[in-house]
Formats: sequence, structure tokens, C-alpha cells
Amino acid sequence: MDGGYGDDIYTLTDDEGKDFSLEHLDTIELDGTEYMAFVPADMDEEDPDYGIVLLRLEEEDGEGVLATIDDEEERDRVHDKFMERLFADEDP
Repeated sequence: MDGGYGDDIYTLTDDEGKDFSLEHLDTIELDGTEYMAFVPADMDEEDPDYGIVLLRLEEEDGEGVLATIDDEEERDRVHDKFMERLFADEDP
């Protein structure tokens, strides 16, 4: 992966105005689109809602914004690519 685990914390605001923090794990480009992988920064790993969060980087009014990936096929391809990169560093 590009940086060390825990290098970047992003605070995002959801559609309901609630802030939450995500820890950036990696960024990839797939089919000309940039995607970022995160885990919740303020949630215990044992929490049932804990897991990888995948977001697409889009440009809005000249600024980069993070957007959810609503298309299931796109989300699956992005997830598979991140998992491939994650486990590529492990010894067989």
C-alpha cells in the first residue's frame, strides 16, 4: 500500500450532517477513476459495523469530493482490487 497504516484521518460529514472519522488505507486508480479505501477511525474493530469503506473521488466545482459507490458491480470490482493489493504483500 502507498502509506503506512494510520497515516491519514479524514473527517467527513454524511447527508444528515453527522461527522465521522475515517482512517485512509490506500488509494487506487481503476478504469480512469480514483478510489480510496478507509476504515472507521473512531470505532472498535469488534463492532459489527466495522469494516472497509470504499469511496470514489469525484470533482465538483473544481474540488475533489468523496462519493459513495452505489453500483454493486463497480463496488465489487473496486473491493477486489483493494483486496488484491492488500494481500499481495503477504508471503505465500
